[in-house]
Amino acid sequence: MELFKTPDIDFIGLRWYPIGLSIFVVVAGLTAIAVKGFNYSIEFTGGTMLQVSFSPGAKVDVDAVRKSLEGAKLDAEVQSVVGPRPTFMLREKSTENEAAVDKFADETLDALKKSFPDSPPTLDTKDVIGPVVGKDLRQRTLWAIFWSLFAIVCYVAYRFENPIWGVAGVIALFHDVIGVAGLFSLLHLQVDLLIVTALLTIAGYSISDTIVIFDRMREKLHTERGLPFDVLINSSMNETLSRTIITVLTVQIVCVVLLFFGGPVLRDFAFAMVVGNIFGTYSSIGVAAPLVYEHQIRFGGKKASAGGAAGRASAAPAPAQTPAAGGQVRVKPKEKRKGR
Repeated sequence: MELFKTPDIDFIGLRWYPIGLSIFVVVAGLTAIAVKGFNYSIEFTGGTMLQVSFSPGAKVDVDAVRKSLEGAKLDAEVQSVVGPRPTFMLREKSTENEAAVDKFADETLDALKKSFPDSPPTLDTKDVIGPVVGKDLRQRTLWAIFWSLFAIVCYVAYRFENPIWGVAGVIALFHDVIGVAGLFSLLHLQVDLLIVTALLTIAGYSISDTIVIFDRMREKLHTERGLPFDVLINSSMNETLSRTIITVLTVQIVCVVLLFFGGPVLRDFAFAMVVGNIFGTYSSIGVAAPLVYEHQIRFGGKKASAGGAAGRASAAPAPAQTPAAGGQVRVKPKEKRKGR
């Protein structure tokens, strides 16, 4: 399936526009993170977690509980828990000692009893997450992201037999992750484990689109050896453009539905996915392959080196090649053996 006929866009000729925009996004994102930091959830900061339930059949929903707590000036996250009776998880991250925890629990129950006199709530559990646990979880999350990116570099480098291709792909998805994280910092949106999941998912989608383009480039390195490298990359990106747009639209439709109809719990997750999909699509097209081209024209030498030993991957032995001006590769005819 194709949305349109293969276009003829000079992505390499226009490469500095998306690269410049990416530099701006990364710098702005890092600046926002450094200046404003993140609005971490209770998992990362520590705090109190209460589980309250109402009698079966009580007409109580998340919005009603949230309004009740807001009316009592209690700042808490509210999530619904599936069960035989209305049950809710309340999280508050400013409590620091046992007395503050007990006070928060009492004030919460008093506010809910006043709002729902016909169905008084019951406190099922009361847990406290210490700041040491939250700090340890933050460190583990950062290591999880680091090792994920490292594994992606190793996979792409192995698949295309050239670490430069892997580094270019990770630079592109690093831009996507920093862009979304910087936006969350700028808007002071809460960062919890669900948002971390969204960031890793964005990285996965981004590198998937990049690999599709890299695969077409590697294929052309075998089949169209006489092409200049910029022409080869442009044709690869144009031929895969329809597939890339169809893939991201499929995901984006679901994310937009979650953003508008998924409720408060999923809203930030869906927002991160919508923005991340946009960043990921444009970086796969406008950043990853152009970075490979930049490395090739500055340090590459032979065209086969950009493909990571593309000639060795060919089924038949490749004729000798010498690079010519402008990135074009000329094929030398084979020398005939002299008879004995």
